[in-house]
Amino acid sequence: MGVLYRVGSRLIEAGLAALDVDLRVEGAEHVPASGPGILVSNHIGYLDFALVMLAPPRPRREVRFLARKEFFDKPVLGMLMRRLGQIPVDVHGDPMAAAAATRAALESGALVGLHPEGTISPSFELRRAKSGAVRLAEQTGAPIVPVALWGSQRLLTKGRPLRPERHVTVLVRYGEPFVPEGRTAMVRTRTVMERIGAMLAELQDAYPQTPDLDDPWWLPARLGGSAPTPGEAELRIAEQNARRRGTSGDSSSGDVTAQ
Repeated sequence: MGVLYRVGSRLIEAGLAALDVDLRVEGAEHVPASGPGILVSNHIGYLDFALVMLAPPRPRREVRFLARKEFFDKPVLGMLMRRLGQIPVDVHGDPMAAAAATRAALESGALVGLHPEGTISPSFELRRAKSGAVRLAEQTGAPIVPVALWGSQRLLTKGRPLRPERHVTVLVRYGEPFVPEGRTAMVRTRTVMERIGAMLAELQDAYPQTPDLDDPWWLPARLGGSAPTPGEAELRIAEQNARRRGTSGDSSSGDVTAQ
């Protein structure tokens, strides 16, 4: 592991420790010890990429995660992400440059991470995923490792104050590596998301903390929480994308993993 990666990861770990995050990990043995692999996770908070990267115990491999270029423009966060070797995605410019960089990383034997939903899910439910992960797997022969996270939305997420909670439990589970099968990329993508969804449901059932009854904001509406429904969440995402583009008609995420 490179010096810069170690420095960046230690800084993030120090931040999690300062917040007294109770990080519980299952299935870390499923992360390939060598060779290429694609860590594919759900996306409910801004720190998901860091948790997926840093949850396995040491010694751990470097993971190159795809993230929006805008995050690299922020002074502190951008510095950390560069030191961690992450891959910027210019969703309003040329996202295919990130796709080429990702393929090159996998072909060199790297471990890559991505969120196929393209953006944080405000409902904390799985969104419809893009097919980029399975296409990369097909092009490079890299296996896919499904990953589920729960609790990370309580640290830092879209639409909430920038005041992370303390003493939060975060659960991360890595599934067995596999090569999805199916006639089309979207069928193979559904297979990946079904595995993530099954693990996510188990993590939600096993989660040891409960929300404030007066403000159960981090619990999905389906589970009795006050998070927006998936339909409401998609409208919010569409409005946000329209504002970013200065239009009212394009609701796509622009993620590099898009079809």
